[in-house]
Amino acid sequence: MAEVPEDQEQEFVQVNEVQEVLEETAEPEPISDDDEEQLGDQQAEPMEEDGDDEDKIEIDMANNSWTYFDKHEDSVFTVLTHPKLPLVATGGGDNTVYMWTSHSQPPKFAQQIKGHKESVITGGFTGDGEFLITGDMAGKILIHQSTKGGQVWKLYGELDEVEEVVWITVHPSQPIFAFGAADGSVWVYQLTPTLEQIMSGFSHQAECTAGVFVNTDDLDSLTLVTASTDGSIVGWNAYTSTPYFKLSETDFKGQKLPWITASLQPRSHILAVGSNEGTLAVVNVASGTLLSAFRVIELKEDQDELDGSVESITWSDTLPLMAIGLVSGSLILFDTKTWRERHSIQLDDAITKVYFIPHTPFLVGSSMNGKIYKWDARTGEELFVGVGHNMGILDFAVVDHANKLITAGDEGVSLVFQTH
Repeated sequence: MAEVPEDQEQEFVQVNEVQEVLEETAEPEPISDDDEEQLGDQQAEPMEEDGDDEDKIEIDMANNSWTYFDKHEDSVFTVLTHPKLPLVATGGGDNTVYMWTSHSQPPKFAQQIKGHKESVITGGFTGDGEFLITGDMAGKILIHQSTKGGQVWKLYGELDEVEEVVWITVHPSQPIFAFGAADGSVWVYQLTPTLEQIMSGFSHQAECTAGVFVNTDDLDSLTLVTASTDGSIVGWNAYTSTPYFKLSETDFKGQKLPWITASLQPRSHILAVGSNEGTLAVVNVASGTLLSAFRVIELKEDQDELDGSVESITWSDTLPLMAIGLVSGSLILFDTKTWRERHSIQLDDAITKVYFIPHTPFLVGSSMNGKIYKWDARTGEELFVGVGHNMGILDFAVVDHANKLITAGDEGVSLVFQTH
């Protein structure tokens, strides 16, 4: 349970510091001696290697980040941001969640959450910022509730239903969350007035890899669409635990397509689902009908099938564009009216995530090359490149009116970049 030890209370961010969501300032606040001692030396120093010269690893020490958080002792897998406060939660391979502030330089450490049994890979805040849900690869889910205006988060409940949690998605407007498991099962829980199971579904026969709440404006319905590596896409009525549609290999000309990611077009019933072998499906989730399915890339002879894996999908809410990121390093933008390719950008390593900044034509993407990018989706022009990681970026979040990008580094560090 993540209580605050009395002897550590002075290390935590104060209530007014968390409650006050600061506008971007031209100059960072001066760093006090206490802050320096608490967060350590912020200067990157050349890494010393033992042994002969030929054994030394050359590391690019270029770094244009604004600040960083480095308390994790293993890879950072996920970055979760509070909807109202400048508060970040990062989950890592050290089985730990750290909470810290994103508006201060250096970040202020807020809280450490222990209790997970394996790497923390997924989670989210509720839309009102009242709860934080985190899940690990051993199937443990912890729910923490905000107290003291977000200064302290106390354990509210925990679940241990499955052997491995793959994803968690939180309903954008209700105190409800869903998760999918490696055994194919799908679960939905409510948080208030008490933590209680709403549904469990067992339609998938292999790993459930993605889940999206749809029709979220209708508070009388609770609809979830999930995808699996068994080739099925299922729409659930969560109140009755029954599928209202199911697409399977018969709908895809007998192909058993391993679906791994899904994304809903803003303000619509159109869902894009990507497979790990290069196929994209476009589904009307209101009617449960398949609108289109096509290969997004033709692989070269020297490429592996998984190079076509659609790792991330994002839709623009201002332009008729959708972007996908592939293991091959290809970023492809499609015209959503014709499904023709509009732009293609090639990176030198796998793309891990892509995200359209809402209400803008700008697109952000991260890669296993350790860089994070910002592009103008209208032209494909590169506007910003964030460097400083010496291993891949596994996740990122956009905060502060899209002026800051927060990364999850495979080497265990989160960097904060200013993009304006």
